[in-house]
Amino acid sequence: MIAQIAEPNVAPLDFDELFGRRAPVQVDLGCGDGSFLVSLAEQMPEKNFFGVERLLHRVRTAIRRSKRLNNVRVLRTETSLVVRHLLGGESVEGFYLLFPDPWPKRRHHRRRIVTLEFLSALSAALQPNGFLTIATDYTEYFDVISRLAQQSECFRVADRTWDGAIPETTFEKRFRGAGVPIHRLELRKVSPVR
Repeated sequence: MIAQIAEPNVAPLDFDELFGRRAPVQVDLGCGDGSFLVSLAEQMPEKNFFGVERLLHRVRTAIRRSKRLNNVRVLRTETSLVVRHLLGGESVEGFYLLFPDPWPKRRHHRRRIVTLEFLSALSAALQPNGFLTIATDYTEYFDVISRLAQQSECFRVADRTWDGAIPETTFEKRFRGAGVPIHRLELRKVSPVR
């Protein structure tokens, strides 16, 4: 007998209830220590910011950093679980996927988070013209992500200048300090042709 794994039966997050107010929501997928998330929340107090992080020590640091802000919430769980099961349709204004694990060994490439299915799930959660911002220091992974973005019918590559547009993450500061080039991509949701 082959056991089948059932999909989780959970209701999507109610951001209005979670934040105690109605405001556009931006999601940091893999928010790390929360420094980027907190900087965004301080820059845009009129918006809500939701951080997702798997590692407990990072979650604790992010919560501690965001404690004084009423527009930040952090959830400890897997990013793919949130994207596929906890976000309602068209409930998110934008996503940040900054420095995801590149899984550089070929045998680990299947663990990479960015796939066509993942992009499709992000698109379903995004509002019309919503955005996905991606950054990585790993050139080969960036090339793969760029190809997937071009294959996806859900997104178009947006033209954007990055100088000071968004705060630097802890990883970005470290990589820049070491002289490592940073690759960035912003995608915009497109409506399917019917």
